[in-house]
Amino acid sequence: MKDETIVLHAGHRRDDSTTSVAVPIYQTTSYQFDSTEHASKLFSLQELGNIYTRIMNPTCSVLEERMTKLEGGAAAMALSSGQAASAIAVQNICHAGDNFVSSTDLYGGTWNLFSNTFKEMGIECRFVDPAKPEEFENAIDENTRCIYAETLPNPKLQVFPIGEVAKIGNSHNVPLIVDNTAAPYISKPIQHGANIVVYSTTKYIGGHGVSIGGLIIDGGNFDWAAAGDRFKMLNTPDASYHGAIWTEAAKPLGPIAYILRARVILLRDLGSAMSPFNAFTFIQGLETLPLRMERHCENAKKVAEFLEKNEKVSRVIYPSLMEEEYFSRAKKYLENGFGALLGFELKDGVEAGKKFIDNLKLFYHVANIGDARSLAIHPSSTTHSQLSEKEQLSTGVTPGYVRLSIGIEHIDDILEDLDQALSNS
Repeated sequence: MKDETIVLHAGHRRDDSTTSVAVPIYQTTSYQFDSTEHASKLFSLQELGNIYTRIMNPTCSVLEERMTKLEGGAAAMALSSGQAASAIAVQNICHAGDNFVSSTDLYGGTWNLFSNTFKEMGIECRFVDPAKPEEFENAIDENTRCIYAETLPNPKLQVFPIGEVAKIGNSHNVPLIVDNTAAPYISKPIQHGANIVVYSTTKYIGGHGVSIGGLIIDGGNFDWAAAGDRFKMLNTPDASYHGAIWTEAAKPLGPIAYILRARVILLRDLGSAMSPFNAFTFIQGLETLPLRMERHCENAKKVAEFLEKNEKVSRVIYPSLMEEEYFSRAKKYLENGFGALLGFELKDGVEAGKKFIDNLKLFYHVANIGDARSLAIHPSSTTHSQLSEKEQLSTGVTPGYVRLSIGIEHIDDILEDLDQALSNS
């Protein structure tokens, strides 16, 4: 099936008990076992099935299956937030004393998770400039467990060289984890060599701004067993699950050792489960994702071209307007449009940024992205954005920087609001 069909039909045709076409909300904690033998098979992983909603749920399973097929992966796991997805994606294979290599171009919340919270857990994050892919290889050693990056990093918006870095990782038996939150449908990281994909479903997957959630998709394309001692947590007996060796336990189920461990160990123990109701809302959003992304990208490109001509704007940050190196990379990895996020620099700095935001009438001033509505924020004037000089350089957040998340409203209304806000700034 093509993407537009997958988001409507994968994982569910009708509910067997009621013949409902819409995916039901299975608002339950527990599931009746058929017999003691059935329960034993479920707990021993001889077969997959529902045990407890903290571990899996039928409504969440439909979302997981649709996203798995959309990304071309092997299996997926729904989580309570995108932040939980980022954390568990790394924690699943990275323990105290280990390290991982990350692109410097990250969402601020992820930067803090990696540089501070993980540090407190004894996990070292080595930040590398993605403009120099060879630096990823220089940062890898025998204790490196993964590489992490964002396809379209918010707010810098320079597309990550997925294929080049995936090749480096593969040569060292190190998987590449890619956060594709800002580029669903328009980019397929697994097809370009990534091994694991992470999402905040809060953003474009939902598109409605009513629920918080996250997803991890296992590409099924990394040979954990062949990597041997680099991944002892997958290749040696796990005391947390009766001595299971995950690369062996997963064999009857498919190439899902990574996501299987994440589900029955970390999701079970940490409890960051997506609620069935939130999964239902994300399924509603997912059904229109391809259509929405087409309009998002079309509108954003027109906004970027409009801003480029405005005398109060010194620079527009959008993939289609970047210098040749970054534009070529964007064309290679963003196959169905350049995304809905853009940034621009106001010549008069912080005060101009504040005035612009306060003068907007259609745009919402929020900390979110990926809504069907147009959104705006001036990071330098928000209390939560207290970035160091190093962080400013890596993220692209400077005093006059404004970030826009362009919605699917009529383009004339979007441009009119931007024009009046700039004129009065």
